[in-house]
Amino acid sequence: MQLKKVVFPVAGHGSRFLPATKATPKEMLPIVDKPLIQYAVEEAIDAGLTELIFVTGKTKRSIEEHFDASLNINVTNITESKKRLFDEMNHIIPDHVSCTYINQEEPLGLGHAILQAKPIIGDEPFAVVLADDLIDSKKGVLKQMTEQYVDINSSLISVQKIQKKDSIHYGMIDTETSNGSIRKLTGIVEKPNPDDSPSNFGVVGRYIFSNQIFSCLETIGFGTGNEIQLTDAIKKMIASQSVFAYEFEGTRYDCGDKLGYIKANVEYALKDKKFGNKFLSYLKQKIL
Repeated sequence: MQLKKVVFPVAGHGSRFLPATKATPKEMLPIVDKPLIQYAVEEAIDAGLTELIFVTGKTKRSIEEHFDASLNINVTNITESKKRLFDEMNHIIPDHVSCTYINQEEPLGLGHAILQAKPIIGDEPFAVVLADDLIDSKKGVLKQMTEQYVDINSSLISVQKIQKKDSIHYGMIDTETSNGSIRKLTGIVEKPNPDDSPSNFGVVGRYIFSNQIFSCLETIGFGTGNEIQLTDAIKKMIASQSVFAYEFEGTRYDCGDKLGYIKANVEYALKDKKFGNKFLSYLKQKIL
């Protein structure tokens, strides 16, 4: 079945970034001049996905407003260059792509957020993107994954090698076989202690699921942190069907963490064609 739907769970409180996120969703925090959620959306569209489903919260109205065509280009004193810029901003979402917004009344975990999209997903496969995980790559990670999905036709999660001491921050996988960048899962555990981690591969926020993940989410109950954990649902899914891990190509920045967010801003600023060189000169002056 063709993959065309993608879920963006964006209902979290962003408590690690308070007070900045008291009134502004963490997904709207900018990397240089573009909010995190826009990077995620552009990656999904580039991968050929055309139905965008945002699971939002009560304070996340600005996400919907960001993707609406709302900048007035008919103001009499607007310059031509600014008019072109405003017009571009009004067409972040191409005409052939649709957006749906679902309110998650209470943030009860990533698994619970994904479960809210069940009525819209139906019996189709779908992708999930966590905007916190910004990944810089020549080919978007979702595009990499959709190409792999065509071959294996099974649920697929993205992973990266990490230091085992950091396993307490990740879902960690156990695998049976490896075929290059693809590994078949035999187990997965949420944020284990380093000594208990089954491997040095941690899950990163890109997924492709069959719709059977919903039945797993509906029956697992509450797990770590008294939340419905996606990791627990994946673990249950492994018992009845094949799930694979994909080691993606690219550099990932954990923008749910303050230091990771700052690093992403620095790296993307250095790549900016207009001021990257000037910024590099500034950094050298500060360091030297």
